[in-house]
Formats: sequence, structure tokens, C-alpha cells
Amino acid sequence: MPDAAVALVVPWSYHRDMSTVVKKSVSVPDVIWSAAEAEAESSHTTVSALVAEGLEYLLAIRAGQHAVRDWEAEHGAFSPEEIADADAALDAAGVIRPE
Repeated sequence: MPDAAVALVVPWSYHRDMSTVVKKSVSVPDVIWSAAEAEAESSHTTVSALVAEGLEYLLAIRAGQHAVRDWEAEHGAFSPEEIADADAALDAAGVIRPE
């Protein structure tokens, strides 16, 4: 593929700078894959870009959960007031909580 063609594809396909890409095979329930294809089309991106973004979010969430567990292991559990303050800060920042 000519360099000009790569330059046209990479910016809209991936939202972050990438120095290396790995190609892997994964199994996904068909209903999730269909929804991902529809979302990619409506977002003018690729399913690969959506998967990468989703994994990035998941890993950030998991890192936060690990940090909370580590902090609580050293300092004790958060108080109800601290949790309420954190919830209020997240709400003010527009962070959506899972149901």
C-alpha cells in the first residue's frame, strides 16, 4: 500500500498514536459483533478502533479498581462520606455509572 493511502486510513481508523499493531483472533457473540459493526459505521470508524478504545477503557477501569483495593488494604475502607463525595465528584464530571 502506498504511503499516501496509509496516511488516509490511519487517522480515521485509530484515535491514538500507534507505533505497533498486533493482529489477533477473538471470539465475540454475534449480537455484540453486529452492534459493534453498526456503531463503527455510524461513527465513521472501524470495529478494530472500537475494540481498541473499549479495551483501553476497560483497562483504565480495572487499574482504578486495583488502585482502590491497594489503597484500602493500606488505609482501611473508604467511609460512606468519602464514597458520597467521590460519587458527587464523578457525577459533576459527567462520569456514567454502570447500572
